[in-house]
Amino acid sequence: MNIRQTEPGDLKAVMAIYDYARTFMQAHGNPNQWINGYPSETYILQEINSKHSFVCENEAGEIIGTFCFIMGEDDTYARIDNGKWLNDDLYGVIHRMASNGKEKGLSDKCIRWCFEQHHNIRVDTHHDNIVMQNILKKNGFTECGIIYTHNGTPRIAYQKII
Repeated sequence: MNIRQTEPGDLKAVMAIYDYARTFMQAHGNPNQWINGYPSETYILQEINSKHSFVCENEAGEIIGTFCFIMGEDDTYARIDNGKWLNDDLYGVIHRMASNGKEKGLSDKCIRWCFEQHHNIRVDTHHDNIVMQNILKKNGFTECGIIYTHNGTPRIAYQKII
């Protein structure tokens, strides 16, 4: 698998992956995450232009997954309730990881790639996103507490340091 920065021409494929992921989440007990058109094309284009969006290509060059990886502070992580971060060092953040469901193990490969970029990673996920919670636990992340998104909704916060 190849992971590379998302290009504007990849937008249609990326949005199709998010459409698939929304349907998957709803079918697996997570009906309230990524609703009302989130993430929008405009938002993803901003991430592409900021060089934070990445795509995963299979051996045939088909885009099968996408995620956001940002180095540096996430302002929604400044406050954490019911716990604490493992450290206060520089960290990378993974957001909006999704696949088209065609290949198994994509999330593990994305997480490994992120750790090749930096040794200290934070992630958050919705309370109903049991699939993502299990992926994070399987990959050795520690549940650290609760953070709040920009609209005030709570998310379970995780961190791993290698």
